Amino acid sequence: MASNTQQTADGAHGGAEAAGMPQLDFSTFGNQIFWLVVTLVVIYLVLTKVALPRIEAVLAERRGTITSDLAAAEELKQKAVEAEDAYNKALADARAEANKIVAEARADIQGEVDAAAAKADAEIAAKAAESEAAIAEIRAGAVDSVKAVAKDTAKEILASLGYKADAKSITAAVTSRMKG
Repeated sequence: MASNTQQTADGAHGGAEAAGMPQLDFSTFGNQIFWLVVTLVVIYLVLTKVALPRIEAVLAERRGTITSDLAAAEELKQKAVEAEDAYNKALADARAEANKIVAEARADIQGEVDAAAAKADAEIAAKAAESEAAIAEIRAGAVDSVKAVAKDTAKEILASLGYKADAKSITAAVTSRMKG
């Protein structure tokens, strides 16, 4: 029995060698072509009904996302340009306001300086007038003192020379001499 089983196994092994690869056996080509067509139809149906619509939906969603992102980016770019313009305008307005404040401050300071200078000039003029009055008073006092000294000196000189002169004639002589 062992030999009978061995012969059957050898016969099956020998038959497979003689037939070759089953894919290349012309007797099974019809069956293989049938299943190939069925498989390709199933793959086609699965791809067209399931996979490709999902892929198309993903691609459409991506296109929509990209389009909306580009639109949002363009809108944000426009807002950034508007914000920059507003910033530049605000900066220019601030500079103009600062220049205006500086000009007003300069004018106020110049007015204060002018007022202080006018006040100082008035004080100087008042002090100069006071000084002039004091100098005039001193001159008047000096002239009177010089007249008095001149009268006394003339009287003493005449007295030392042996002449006697009255006060009226000495005063008249000194006054005429002082006038020029």
